[in-house]
Amino acid sequence: MTALLADYGLFLAKLLTVAAIIVVIGGAIAGMARRQQQEPELVIERLNDRYERMALAIKRATLSQDAWKKVRKDARARDKARRKGESSAKRVFVLDFRGDIRASATTSLREEVSAVIAAAEQGDRVLLRLENAGGTVHEHGLAASQLARLKAAGLHLTVAVDKVAASGGYLMAAMGDRILAAPFAILGSIGVIAQLPNFHRWLEARGVDFEQVTAGRYKRTLTVFGENTEAAREKLREELEDIHRLFRDEVARHRQAVDVEAVATGEAWYGTRALELKLVDELGTSDDWLLQAAAEADLLHVHWQLKRKLPERLARRSAAAWAGVFDALADRAWRDRLMR
Repeated sequence: MTALLADYGLFLAKLLTVAAIIVVIGGAIAGMARRQQQEPELVIERLNDRYERMALAIKRATLSQDAWKKVRKDARARDKARRKGESSAKRVFVLDFRGDIRASATTSLREEVSAVIAAAEQGDRVLLRLENAGGTVHEHGLAASQLARLKAAGLHLTVAVDKVAASGGYLMAAMGDRILAAPFAILGSIGVIAQLPNFHRWLEARGVDFEQVTAGRYKRTLTVFGENTEAAREKLREELEDIHRLFRDEVARHRQAVDVEAVATGEAWYGTRALELKLVDELGTSDDWLLQAAAEADLLHVHWQLKRKLPERLARRSAAAWAGVFDALADRAWRDRLMR
């Protein structure tokens, strides 16, 4: 009986120990999850380091051992001087804006702009890498206003368009002191559009009435389900013309060399043609601009990002790991095929 009780006590102790470990691990995971739900964070990356690492990797593979030692020594000396604050290089803050119809990236942009303005010193510049095909008026107007804040703070703003800056996207680009565009980037589309379907006749044919009550003559113009009138259509045209006029005036104010009446037709042009129309100032890519600037300035990529929750981080890491496995298998199969 005594031995049985001793065995039972030992089993109970092990069980309690395991339970305690589970509780501790669960608490740790819950704590991590709570931390992941905190406020977003500002991430700063020095792009010069990335370019230097890539250059050093190529030099190490191609130079002789003696030449490589000298290159590595010089690189370490430059890095040491920078860490001691002995570098006199100016700073370029690099921002990114990837647009959608609602310009949802404005939430991050306004925080990034505030951070840059708060930290900027005389001589600092800003590069915005912009990719935006336009969308809702008020959202893109707010995004453009964020860029105007940089200029008001005395910062020189260069906007680089590698792919597209059209409609509301070009409104943002026009805020720049200088616009750089790739030869086949799409720019312009200085116009306004509104469209919607109307199901009134379909509902009427099925005996369905649609009731809409408003207070105010123009509270609603065109409607999806009701019968649209010519007066309502004309009022909407007036509203679109007013928005178009505001758009044209804003472009004219910031791009004084542009013949606004000639380009405010809703058309879009590729970079080469946009240069002729003075919608941009030079042709080139953001990559070339940054590589040239890296020789004389510290390039600081500023990004405001949401902290991902723990389950999302684990899922992303798992997906990345499996993707790596599949890539390795595919690469091995390709190499085997070449060796045959």
